[in-house]
Amino acid sequence: MTIENQPRSVSQTQQWEQCGHRYYLQRIERVTPLPAAWSHHGSAFHSAAEAIERSSRRMQVEEAVQLFSDEYAARINKALDQEPNTDRWLSATGSGGGDIERRYVLGQQQTAEYVGWAQEHRPAIWAVPGEEEKPALELYFRTEIGGVQVRGYIDQLIEEAGNSVRVRDLKTGSTKSRFQLETYKVAVEVLHGVTVQSGDWYLAAKGGLSRRVDLSQVTAEQVGERYAAMDAGVKAGRFEPKPGFLCRFCDVQHACRFARK
Repeated sequence: MTIENQPRSVSQTQQWEQCGHRYYLQRIERVTPLPAAWSHHGSAFHSAAEAIERSSRRMQVEEAVQLFSDEYAARINKALDQEPNTDRWLSATGSGGGDIERRYVLGQQQTAEYVGWAQEHRPAIWAVPGEEEKPALELYFRTEIGGVQVRGYIDQLIEEAGNSVRVRDLKTGSTKSRFQLETYKVAVEVLHGVTVQSGDWYLAAKGGLSRRVDLSQVTAEQVGERYAAMDAGVKAGRFEPKPGFLCRFCDVQHACRFARK
Protein backbone atom coordinates (compact mmCIF):
# COMPACT_ATOMS: atom_id res chain seq x y z
CA MET A 1 0.00 0.00 0.00
CA THR A 2 1.45 3.36 -1.04
CA ILE A 3 1.18 6.67 0.78
CA GLU A 4 -1.30 7.83 -1.88
CA ASN A 5 -3.91 5.18 -1.16
CA GLN A 6 -3.42 4.29 2.51
CA PRO A 7 -6.08 5.24 5.09
CA ARG A 8 -5.65 8.63 6.74
CA SER A 9 -5.71 9.50 10.43
CA VAL A 10 -5.99 12.47 12.75
CA SER A 11 -2.23 12.55 13.32
CA GLN A 12 -1.42 12.32 9.61
CA THR A 13 -3.81 15.12 8.76
CA GLN A 14 -2.65 17.47 11.50
CA GLN A 15 0.99 16.78 10.69
CA TRP A 16 0.44 17.60 7.00
CA GLU A 17 -1.43 20.78 7.94
CA GLN A 18 1.23 21.93 10.41
CA CYS A 19 4.19 21.19 8.15
CA GLY A 20 3.91 19.31 4.90
CA HIS A 21 7.68 18.83 4.71
CA ARG A 22 7.72 17.02 8.03
CA TYR A 23 5.03 14.73 6.67
CA TYR A 24 7.15 14.16 3.57
CA LEU A 25 10.34 13.37 5.50
CA GLN A 26 8.68 11.08 7.99
CA ARG A 27 6.15 9.24 5.88
CA ILE A 28 7.60 9.25 2.38
CA GLU A 29 11.37 9.56 2.81
CA ARG A 30 11.09 7.40 5.95
CA VAL A 31 13.68 9.40 7.87
CA THR A 32 14.48 7.73 11.19
CA PRO A 33 12.90 10.01 13.81
CA LEU A 34 14.72 11.31 16.85
CA PRO A 35 13.45 9.59 20.00
CA ALA A 36 11.56 11.43 22.73
CA ALA A 37 10.68 10.19 26.20
CA TRP A 38 7.30 11.93 26.02
CA SER A 39 5.98 9.47 23.43
CA HIS A 40 6.91 6.43 25.57
CA HIS A 41 5.46 8.15 28.64
CA GLY A 42 2.15 8.59 26.85
CA SER A 43 2.04 5.04 25.47
CA ALA A 44 2.86 3.46 28.83
CA PHE A 45 0.24 5.56 30.63
CA HIS A 46 -2.39 4.56 28.07
CA SER A 47 -1.53 0.89 28.56
CA ALA A 48 -1.86 1.22 32.32
CA ALA A 49 -5.15 3.14 32.14
CA GLU A 50 -6.64 0.56 29.76
CA ALA A 51 -5.61 -2.29 32.06
CA ILE A 52 -7.12 -0.49 35.06
CA GLU A 53 -10.45 -0.12 33.27
CA ARG A 54 -10.43 -3.70 31.95
CA SER A 55 -9.96 -4.92 35.51
CA SER A 56 -13.24 -3.13 36.37
CA ARG A 57 -11.02 -0.84 38.48
CA ARG A 58 -10.10 -3.67 40.83
CA MET A 59 -6.43 -3.24 39.99
CA GLN A 60 -4.54 -1.82 42.95
CA VAL A 61 -2.25 1.18 42.75
CA GLU A 62 0.93 -0.87 43.18
CA GLU A 63 0.05 -3.21 40.31
CA ALA A 64 -0.93 -0.36 38.01
CA VAL A 65 2.25 1.59 38.74
CA GLN A 66 4.34 -1.52 38.13
CA LEU A 67 2.57 -2.05 34.82
CA PHE A 68 3.39 1.51 33.77
CA SER A 69 6.99 1.13 34.93
CA ASP A 70 7.55 -2.10 33.04
CA GLU A 71 5.97 -0.78 29.84
CA TYR A 72 7.85 2.50 30.01
CA ALA A 73 11.19 0.81 30.72
CA ALA A 74 10.73 -1.65 27.86
CA ARG A 75 9.95 1.12 25.40
CA ILE A 76 12.80 3.33 26.59
CA ASN A 77 15.31 0.50 26.48
CA LYS A 78 14.30 -0.41 22.94
CA ALA A 79 14.69 3.23 21.89
CA LEU A 80 18.08 3.44 23.63
CA ASP A 81 19.26 0.42 21.65
CA GLN A 82 18.50 2.39 18.49
CA GLU A 83 19.84 5.75 19.76
CA PRO A 84 22.05 5.42 22.87
CA ASN A 85 23.16 9.05 22.78
CA THR A 86 20.55 10.78 24.92
CA ASP A 87 21.91 14.17 23.85
CA ARG A 88 20.16 13.48 20.55
CA TRP A 89 16.82 12.77 22.23
CA LEU A 90 14.16 15.45 22.02
CA SER A 91 13.15 17.07 25.29
CA ALA A 92 10.90 19.99 26.12
CA THR A 93 12.90 20.73 29.27
CA GLY A 94 16.54 19.91 30.02
CA SER A 95 18.50 16.98 28.64
CA GLY A 96 17.15 13.86 27.00
CA GLY A 97 18.60 11.66 29.74
CA GLY A 98 17.09 13.83 32.46
CA ASP A 99 13.72 13.77 30.74
CA ILE A 100 13.77 9.96 30.61
CA GLU A 101 14.23 9.81 34.38
CA ARG A 102 11.76 12.61 35.09
CA ARG A 103 8.98 11.01 33.09
CA TYR A 104 9.52 7.63 34.74
CA VAL A 105 8.66 9.17 38.11
CA LEU A 106 5.97 11.46 36.69
CA GLY A 107 4.24 8.61 34.88
CA GLN A 108 4.17 6.52 38.05
CA GLN A 109 2.54 9.41 39.92
CA GLN A 110 0.00 9.98 37.15
CA THR A 111 -0.89 6.28 37.00
CA ALA A 112 -1.48 6.17 40.75
CA GLU A 113 -3.67 9.29 40.49
CA TYR A 114 -5.69 7.73 37.67
CA VAL A 115 -6.47 4.69 39.82
CA GLY A 116 -7.82 6.94 42.56
CA TRP A 117 -9.72 9.17 40.15
CA ALA A 118 -11.33 6.23 38.31
CA GLN A 119 -12.35 4.50 41.53
CA GLU A 120 -13.90 7.71 42.86
CA HIS A 121 -15.72 8.90 39.74
CA ARG A 122 -16.39 5.51 38.11
CA PRO A 123 -17.09 6.69 34.56
CA ALA A 124 -19.51 4.36 32.77
CA ILE A 125 -17.52 2.82 29.92
CA TRP A 126 -19.91 2.15 27.05
CA ALA A 127 -20.31 -1.46 25.93
CA VAL A 128 -20.05 -2.05 22.17
CA PRO A 129 -23.31 -3.69 20.97
CA GLY A 130 -23.08 -7.17 19.54
CA GLU A 131 -19.59 -7.83 20.85
CA GLU A 132 -20.38 -9.63 24.09
CA GLU A 133 -20.48 -6.37 26.03
CA LYS A 134 -16.98 -5.48 24.92
CA PRO A 135 -15.98 -2.25 26.70
CA ALA A 136 -15.17 0.65 24.39
CA LEU A 137 -11.51 0.99 25.33
CA GLU A 138 -8.85 1.66 22.69
CA LEU A 139 -11.66 1.07 20.20
CA TYR A 140 -10.43 0.69 16.63
CA PHE A 141 -12.39 2.28 13.82
CA ARG A 142 -12.13 2.58 10.07
CA THR A 143 -14.70 4.44 8.04
CA GLU A 144 -15.12 6.88 5.18
CA ILE A 145 -15.15 10.58 6.03
CA GLY A 146 -15.25 13.14 3.25
CA GLY A 147 -14.72 10.43 0.67
CA VAL A 148 -11.51 9.36 2.43
CA GLN A 149 -10.84 6.20 4.41
CA VAL A 150 -9.96 7.22 7.98
CA ARG A 151 -8.81 4.98 10.79
CA GLY A 152 -7.75 5.31 14.41
CA TYR A 153 -8.24 4.25 18.00
CA ILE A 154 -10.57 5.90 20.52
CA ASP A 155 -9.31 5.78 24.09
CA GLN A 156 -12.71 5.62 25.78
CA LEU A 157 -16.41 6.00 25.07
CA ILE A 158 -18.47 7.06 28.07
CA GLU A 159 -22.13 6.12 28.32
CA GLU A 160 -24.60 8.98 28.65
CA ALA A 161 -28.38 9.29 28.76
CA GLY A 162 -30.59 8.92 25.71
CA ASN A 163 -28.55 6.41 23.68
CA SER A 164 -25.67 8.87 23.64
CA VAL A 165 -21.96 8.47 24.34
CA ARG A 166 -19.16 10.91 25.10
CA VAL A 167 -15.78 10.55 23.38
CA ARG A 168 -12.81 10.77 25.73
CA ASP A 169 -9.11 11.02 24.99
CA LEU A 170 -6.38 10.53 27.61
CA LYS A 171 -3.56 13.07 27.58
CA THR A 172 -0.22 13.09 29.38
CA GLY A 173 0.91 16.18 27.45
CA SER A 174 -0.54 19.64 27.06
CA THR A 175 -1.60 19.42 23.40
CA LYS A 176 -5.32 18.80 22.91
CA SER A 177 -6.98 18.30 19.53
CA ARG A 178 -10.61 19.26 19.01
CA PHE A 179 -10.32 17.78 15.51
CA GLN A 180 -9.53 14.44 17.11
CA LEU A 181 -12.73 14.52 19.16
CA GLU A 182 -14.71 15.64 16.09
CA THR A 183 -13.35 12.74 14.07
CA TYR A 184 -14.25 10.30 16.82
CA LYS A 185 -17.78 11.69 16.96
CA VAL A 186 -18.33 11.16 13.24
CA ALA A 187 -16.82 7.66 13.25
CA VAL A 188 -18.83 6.49 16.26
CA GLU A 189 -22.12 7.79 14.90
CA VAL A 190 -21.54 6.17 11.50
CA LEU A 191 -20.29 2.81 12.77
CA HIS A 192 -22.32 2.31 15.93
CA GLY A 193 -25.53 4.27 15.41
CA VAL A 194 -25.39 6.24 18.65
CA THR A 195 -25.38 9.99 19.18
CA VAL A 196 -22.27 11.85 20.31
CA GLN A 197 -23.08 15.25 21.77
CA SER A 198 -19.81 15.95 23.56
CA GLY A 199 -16.23 14.99 24.25
CA ASP A 200 -13.51 15.68 26.76
CA TRP A 201 -9.96 14.84 27.77
CA TYR A 202 -8.61 13.17 30.87
CA LEU A 203 -5.61 15.35 31.70
CA ALA A 204 -3.02 13.29 33.54
CA ALA A 205 -1.06 16.44 34.40
CA LYS A 206 -4.05 17.66 36.44
CA GLY A 207 -5.46 14.31 37.53
CA GLY A 208 -8.93 15.05 36.19
CA LEU A 209 -11.14 15.93 33.27
CA SER A 210 -11.08 18.95 31.02
CA ARG A 211 -14.15 21.03 30.42
CA ARG A 212 -16.82 19.40 28.31
CA VAL A 213 -16.44 20.07 24.58
CA ASP A 214 -19.75 20.59 22.76
CA LEU A 215 -19.81 18.48 19.59
CA SER A 216 -23.53 18.65 18.93
CA GLN A 217 -23.19 20.91 15.88
CA VAL A 218 -20.26 19.08 14.28
CA THR A 219 -21.10 17.45 10.94
CA ALA A 220 -19.42 14.77 8.90
CA GLU A 221 -19.18 17.25 6.03
CA GLN A 222 -17.19 19.73 8.14
CA VAL A 223 -14.76 17.11 9.37
CA GLY A 224 -14.55 15.51 5.94
CA GLU A 225 -13.37 18.75 4.33
CA ARG A 226 -10.07 18.57 6.20
CA TYR A 227 -9.47 14.94 5.30
CA ALA A 228 -10.35 15.59 1.67
CA ALA A 229 -7.97 18.56 1.49
CA MET A 230 -5.14 16.61 3.08
CA ASP A 231 -5.73 13.56 0.91
CA ALA A 232 -5.77 15.67 -2.25
CA GLY A 233 -2.63 17.51 -1.17
CA VAL A 234 -0.68 14.31 -0.57
CA LYS A 235 -1.77 12.83 -3.89
CA ALA A 236 -0.75 16.06 -5.64
CA GLY A 237 2.65 16.07 -3.98
CA ARG A 238 2.08 19.28 -1.99
CA PHE A 239 4.34 19.23 1.05
CA GLU A 240 4.81 22.85 2.06
CA PRO A 241 7.45 23.51 4.75
CA LYS A 242 6.30 25.72 7.61
CA PRO A 243 9.33 26.43 9.80
CA GLY A 244 8.65 28.01 13.16
CA PHE A 245 8.26 27.34 16.86
CA LEU A 246 7.22 23.70 16.37
CA CYS A 247 10.58 22.89 14.76
CA ARG A 248 12.09 22.39 18.22
CA PHE A 249 9.67 19.49 18.83
CA CYS A 250 10.00 17.94 15.35
CA ASP A 251 11.47 14.45 15.35
CA VAL A 252 12.87 14.76 11.81
CA GLN A 253 14.46 18.18 12.28
CA HIS A 254 17.93 16.66 11.84
CA ALA A 255 17.11 15.86 8.20
CA CYS A 256 15.29 19.10 7.39
CA ARG A 257 16.94 21.96 5.52
CA PHE A 258 14.12 24.29 6.51
CA ALA A 259 14.22 23.67 10.27
CA ARG A 260 14.46 26.74 12.47
CA LYS A 261 17.25 26.17 14.95
